[in-house]
Amino acid sequence: MSKNLVGNEFIFAALEQAKIAISRDEVPVGAVLVKNKKIIASNFNRNRSLSDPTAHAEILVIRESAKILGSHRLDGCDIYVTLEPCIMCAAAISLARIRRIYYSASDEKFGAVESGFFTKTSSCYHRPEIYSGFCEKDSALLLKNFFEKKR
Repeated sequence: MSKNLVGNEFIFAALEQAKIAISRDEVPVGAVLVKNKKIIASNFNRNRSLSDPTAHAEILVIRESAKILGSHRLDGCDIYVTLEPCIMCAAAISLARIRRIYYSASDEKFGAVESGFFTKTSSCYHRPEIYSGFCEKDSALLLKNFFEKKR
């Protein structure tokens, strides 16, 4: 909701991951998970290369971070992602008890954080703080260009 400059270096790191996704013919969504101002894990969508519909950038960084930190609870962690998380990712973020979500572009069709409904329902176990609009135009342009080339 806020567009302050806190953590912009982390959204830039997520954008770099999205650019890697493009080079591998994956949908350009990148994510980083941060704890104590340090990146714990970074990744990008890998649905195609892993033949896995759940291989969204957010899921991959949550899995890797949980292994690195040795806990299924990611208390005190923040996630930075280039696109508003879908319902699957929003649920995983909630279950992992991630403190804050920072994202770039809204997703009116599949977004479940602000555009959607998940974080507003009683099904949402833990409600992280939500901040959006960071480098929104850059992220939206990556997605637009990627899909235009596919058509």
